[in-house]
Amino acid sequence: MKAVIVDDERLARQELKSMLATYPGIEIAGECADVKSAVETINNVRPDVIFLDIQMPGKTGFDLLEEITFVPEVIFVTAHDEYALKAFEVNALDYLLKPVQGARLSDAIKKVSEKIRKNEDPQNKANALTEADQVFVKDGEKCWFVKLGDVRLFESEGNYVRLFFGTQRPLILRSLNYLDERLSNKTFFRASRKHIINLQWIENIESWFNGGLLVKLKGGESVEISRRQAVKLKEMMSL
Repeated sequence: MKAVIVDDERLARQELKSMLATYPGIEIAGECADVKSAVETINNVRPDVIFLDIQMPGKTGFDLLEEITFVPEVIFVTAHDEYALKAFEVNALDYLLKPVQGARLSDAIKKVSEKIRKNEDPQNKANALTEADQVFVKDGEKCWFVKLGDVRLFESEGNYVRLFFGTQRPLILRSLNYLDERLSNKTFFRASRKHIINLQWIENIESWFNGGLLVKLKGGESVEISRRQAVKLKEMMSL
């Protein structure tokens, strides 16, 4: 697993490197003290994960995620816990507070390893639900057998997910993360922390704020995609 450390404090980088050295499966492929050098390093090295500070001179870790063209897994490492919610809004895998505790670092590395393993496991991909699969949906007294290809949008609402198909909008007791792992990424795209869209239902795509995209679906819904996820979407849909 290749990792890049981005932190403007040299001692913080050294401490994290020392901790990561105890994990033989991790290769430190680069370390950077600012956003500019980090963008170049990440795009060139294409690491599996970046350990990213948030507050740095000039530009923040969030700014970095808006500028990179290659999007690895992200683990934020920061002294400021007020950024935690925003960190998960940009789909960070974990959020570590300084000084980093060994147990928390171990948990974060396990998350990354498991995510990579699932992404690379051909058996998981073979078992993924595709647009051709039909699923049973129950919301209160109403029930449906729904072909997944007819579901244009999945929207998170707390512990539930709302499905959009035809004129129906049922809620199911599932998390969006659970569905993200079950659905084929050839058809279904994690557009944001709250949305998964069916790529076959896209009507048009417009440029949006800060390099993001606004996707309009054939059912009339609009979904905003951040620049980071927009990069992934462009990679998926290009030749």
